Amino acid sequence: MKKPAYKRVLLKLSGEALSGEKGSGLDFEVVEKVCKSIKECVAMGTEIAIVVGGGNFWRGRSSGKMDRTRADHMGMLATAINSLALCDTLEQLGVDACVQTAIDMRQVAEPYTKIGADSHLKEGKVVIFGCGTGNPFFSTDTAAALRAAEIGADVIFKATNVDGVYDSDPKKNPSAKKFDRLTHSDVLNLGLNVMDMTAASLCKDNGIKILVFNMDDTDNIKRAMAGETIGTLVE
Repeated sequence: MKKPAYKRVLLKLSGEALSGEKGSGLDFEVVEKVCKSIKECVAMGTEIAIVVGGGNFWRGRSSGKMDRTRADHMGMLATAINSLALCDTLEQLGVDACVQTAIDMRQVAEPYTKIGADSHLKEGKVVIFGCGTGNPFFSTDTAAALRAAEIGADVIFKATNVDGVYDSDPKKNPSAKKFDRLTHSDVLNLGLNVMDMTAASLCKDNGIKILVFNMDDTDNIKRAMAGETIGTLVE
């Protein structure tokens, strides 16, 4: 078995990635594939935390005239649904896992604490962070950057629907240039679509690497963990 290139990783998953071709809700075949890759990474000896979005159930930005705070709270609840689905699937595969949420819902998940998360990770348990930061107006990208900083993650794996970072949208521009490596300052100065600017700034300030790669092939999680050259590395 390959040795991991990283000791502690924060995996950022979009909610849409868990919906597969359905486009909404959960496709449990996809969820299982993702969790099987995570299981193999845990077997390598890597400590893994996960932040998952909720866009497969709710996108507050498209909520029309709804109050932004309430819409964002609905999005946080959507991330909790995804977190519980990931946790259950991991446990069915024999992986110790737990959900910690930034909004108190003790009947279904642990409340988030840095000390608790760190203890679970050291024991080899996968920790899934739900409900974003617990605050409206902040994305799950920002939650990923914040949790990565708090738990001392070596890198954020951002699994997306493209194979890296480009200078323009590759789906709209066939001549778009892909970057293999970037600095945090490049991302901020060029306004590249890696993470929102709040999250990117937080990563820069705390020296957290970001590896962006395609989630269509769930084996890319294992490849990234083994240190193979895929996607775009921001450091």
